[in-house]
Amino acid sequence: MAQYWALMWDIKPGSQDAVRQAFKEYGRPDHTVRDEDGNAVGTLLSTQVFMKGNTVVRVVETTDDVPLPVLGQHMGSQPAIRELEDKLDELVAEPRDMSTSEGAREFFMKSTMELLVTRRHDE
Repeated sequence: MAQYWALMWDIKPGSQDAVRQAFKEYGRPDHTVRDEDGNAVGTLLSTQVFMKGNTVVRVVETTDDVPLPVLGQHMGSQPAIRELEDKLDELVAEPRDMSTSEGAREFFMKSTMELLVTRRHDE
């Protein structure tokens, strides 16, 4: 069964083109999600990113029951994601510190959206 996580944040007015370009150019992370001991705990199935005005929403789909802290730690360790986050740091409306686990955790706590329902044709 898939699990979904969504993050929402605002970007600086006028930075939409730079945000589009950053997401267009970013590479792929390792799709095997590993915990801090290196054990495979799930698979990153897909990522969708939406933008409306100054608001960006990133939705991540994983297999199994991958906890958000484990997913965040995995994604934060991926070079392609680190490069993307470095570019986004200059564009976000509210400063954040994604260089430390504490800073990333604070960002995730502020920006994580609550999933209300998932409906699939085959369930």
